[in-house]
Amino acid sequence: MIRKDFLAASAMVLALQATGAAAQTEISWWHAMTGANSEVVEKIASDFNASQSDYKVMPVFKGTYPETLNAGIAAFRAGQAPDIIQVFDVGTGVMMAAEGAIMPVADVLSMSGATFDKSKYLPGIVAYYSKPDGTMLSFPYNSSSPILYYNKDIFEKAGLDADTPPKTWNEVWDMSKKIKESGAAECGYTSTWLTWIHLENFAAWNDVSYATNENGLADVNAELKINEPIFVNHFQAIADLAKEGVFRYGGRTSEAKQIFLAGECGIFTESSGGLGDIVKSGMNYGIGQMPYDTDAGGPQNTTPGGASLWVMGGKSDETYAGVASFFGYLSQVEVQEYLHQTSGYLPVTLEAYEATKASGFYDENPGREVPITQMMGKEPTANSKGVRLVNLPQVRDIQNEEFEKMLAGEQTAQQALDNAVERGNEAIKQAIGG
Repeated sequence: MIRKDFLAASAMVLALQATGAAAQTEISWWHAMTGANSEVVEKIASDFNASQSDYKVMPVFKGTYPETLNAGIAAFRAGQAPDIIQVFDVGTGVMMAAEGAIMPVADVLSMSGATFDKSKYLPGIVAYYSKPDGTMLSFPYNSSSPILYYNKDIFEKAGLDADTPPKTWNEVWDMSKKIKESGAAECGYTSTWLTWIHLENFAAWNDVSYATNENGLADVNAELKINEPIFVNHFQAIADLAKEGVFRYGGRTSEAKQIFLAGECGIFTESSGGLGDIVKSGMNYGIGQMPYDTDAGGPQNTTPGGASLWVMGGKSDETYAGVASFFGYLSQVEVQEYLHQTSGYLPVTLEAYEATKASGFYDENPGREVPITQMMGKEPTANSKGVRLVNLPQVRDIQNEEFEKMLAGEQTAQQALDNAVERGNEAIKQAIGG
C-alpha cells in the first residue's frame, strides 16, 4: 500500500513537473560574444530567467560575427532558425533585405501589447537600426564606437607621456615609431577591423564620403568612394609602417586584441566593446578618442558598431511574447548600466547613460565616456550616418583581400583601394540585380 501511494505521488510530481516545463517557453538566442562579453551574455540571460517563470532565454555561441550571420542564414533555409540572432552592424542591410525571414522588433512589441518609444534611446543607434519611416527593425543590444587604447607602461618605457594619448593619425604614426625604435615593445601599433575602423568610421569621423547615396542609406544603388587621396594616404602610411615592423596585422576581425593584450604593441584601435577583456587582463591601460586626419576638418561623429538582436519570423505568439518580455528587461536602466559599465558597449537608453554619469562612474573611470561623446557630439552629416550596403559583409571581404595583398608588399595602397572599389562596385551591382 505504501509502495502504491509512493508511486502515485511520484507520478503526480512528474506530471506537475512536465506541466511546468511545458508552460515555460524557451527562447533561443544565438550570439557571437567571447571572453568577458560572453560572461555578460550569460549573466543577463540568467538574471532574466530568474526574474520570472514564464520564459527561459537560452544563449548559444555560434562563432565570430560573420560566422553567426552565416549560421543564421543557413538555419533559416533549413527551417531551423533561432528565435533571436545577434547580427553585427554590417549585416543590417542583409537582414533588412530578408523580408519574411525576420519579424521587426516594433511588430513583436506591438503583438505583446508593448510599445517602443525611440525617444528613450540614443538617437544615432536607433536611426541605424530602423527603416526610413522610423520603424524599429532590430533591438540595439551591444552598440560600440571605435576608440584608441594604449599601454601606459610601454609609453613610459618609450619616453612618452602616459597621460597623453595621440589625437591624430600622424601622432599615432610618430608615437608608434618611437615605441618600436626605443625597444619598449615589439611593435608600435595594431588594430582590429581595418574595414570598420579605417574605412567606414575613418570616413564618418573625418566627414568624407565612403560611398554615394549617403553611403547606401539613401538608395541601394551606391558606388564606393574609398580610393580618394585621404584614404590612399592613410593606408599607404599603414603599409609603410608594416614594412618597418612598426604596424602589426592581426586579422580581419578582432584577432589583433590578443597582440595588444600580450604587450607586443603599445597602441591599439578597437571597439569600445573590447574593454572587458582589457580590464580583465590587469593591464595598465589608457583610453583616447579615435584619431582623426589632419587633412580633414576635424572630428565629426563615429557610427554605431557592435550588433543588434534580430527576431526571426514564423515563430509562435508565445515566443514573440517572451522575446518582447526579454527586450523589455534589457531596456531596464539597471541592466543597461551593467552592460555598459562591464563591457564597454554603449548604454542604448538615454536614462542609463544619465544614471551612469550621475553616479560618478566617468569621473572614476577616465575615458569611459569617450565612445558616447564621439557618437553624440555632433549632428550626423550625409557622410556620417553610417554605411548600409545590401552586401556589406561581401564588400568587406573584398576590401580585406586587397589590404592583405598590400600589407604583404604585393601592391600599393592606391592599387589596393582601386581594386577594392572596382570589385566592390561590381559586387554591389550583382547583389541588387544590376
